[in-house]
Amino acid sequence: MEFGIFVQGYVPGPAAHETEAEHQAFVNEIEIVETADRHNWKYIWATEHHGLPEYSHISANDVFLGHLAARTERVHLGSGIFNLSPRANHPVRNAERVAMLDHLSEGRFEFGTGRGAGSHEVASFNIDDTSTTRAEWDEVIHEIPKMFERKDYTFQGDHFSIDTPHNILPKPYGIGHPPIWVACGSPGTYQKAGRMGLGALGFNFSPIGDMKPQIDAYKEGIANCTDPVGQFKNDNVMITNAVVCLEDGDRAREVATRFDSGYLFSLVCLYHDTFPKPPTAPTWPEPPNRLTRELVDMAIDMGAMLCGTPDEVAEQLSVYADTGVDQLVFGLPGYLHQDEALECVELFGDKVVPEWDKDPVHSTTRYRQTAEPKYGPFENEPADIETIFTARA
Repeated sequence: MEFGIFVQGYVPGPAAHETEAEHQAFVNEIEIVETADRHNWKYIWATEHHGLPEYSHISANDVFLGHLAARTERVHLGSGIFNLSPRANHPVRNAERVAMLDHLSEGRFEFGTGRGAGSHEVASFNIDDTSTTRAEWDEVIHEIPKMFERKDYTFQGDHFSIDTPHNILPKPYGIGHPPIWVACGSPGTYQKAGRMGLGALGFNFSPIGDMKPQIDAYKEGIANCTDPVGQFKNDNVMITNAVVCLEDGDRAREVATRFDSGYLFSLVCLYHDTFPKPPTAPTWPEPPNRLTRELVDMAIDMGAMLCGTPDEVAEQLSVYADTGVDQLVFGLPGYLHQDEALECVELFGDKVVPEWDKDPVHSTTRYRQTAEPKYGPFENEPADIETIFTARA
């Protein structure tokens, strides 16, 4: 099992409308990423959200990831996600920024895809029906790998078209192209991701035991994948959760009961209106559910969060491994102070990760090394043209 951290620019409360507080949130997350890079973590995922105050202020995640590429050496940097709707991001622009990030990170980029978090977000691009983005994703996901290979790319589709042959540049760095992922919710989506050879980004808000049908559906799908979308299969299920790992287990549990411990979840329920959630989930203006010490212990036992000392957290991870999770990613709770977040990242990376992740090589690196071209450099072979360079030769 591999591990990662999710960053999103969480700026709760009135601070969301103060530019200095917003800036400090970005600075703090950069420090967390740099710390993770030094302490055995393998993945960083950055959101692309639009117009979701407090919950997530990272909209241009390609810019943020490009900055992180220069500040890190080992962690893989993933888009969680790039929206594939041509109304939000033109497919050519998506292909271009994927390849550019692949170069800037020297092969450490992970291409996470999706359709947007909910109706409020996609309305930023005059999309008034979230169901219409499904067909767009289905069309675009098959075309971007062709853009990575072909030098004379053209396309006539239902949702976008490229009439004149174009060489979409740059091409990805090194072997193949970045691993491709898709955000998943229902068991049907997990199985579809598997059949397409894509990694599954499980942005879940359920106890880990409730995720077993989805994970099983994915593994069944990928076992039957004979024609992956890309140049290789990315056999990976990523699941999100929360962690509070501190030297003092009692302090970790007390931290988890702070007054704002349930606020982030209430924002998730507000904005992610296309995600399934419990009927009792609080949605603004309902007050968030605050965790008590008893509820924290219950959440730990249910596999809904990890909390305690490094030894306790390492033991709590058993149920995640038994459920079939390949990568476990944490959005560090917003109620953690920066010094506590850094302590959590260091302790988990130094003392927990080595217990569960024995392979120094990223699984996606190993998959990418098996990449084989599918489409060839040209759809229509061009005539030989003499240039000043061939003439000199």
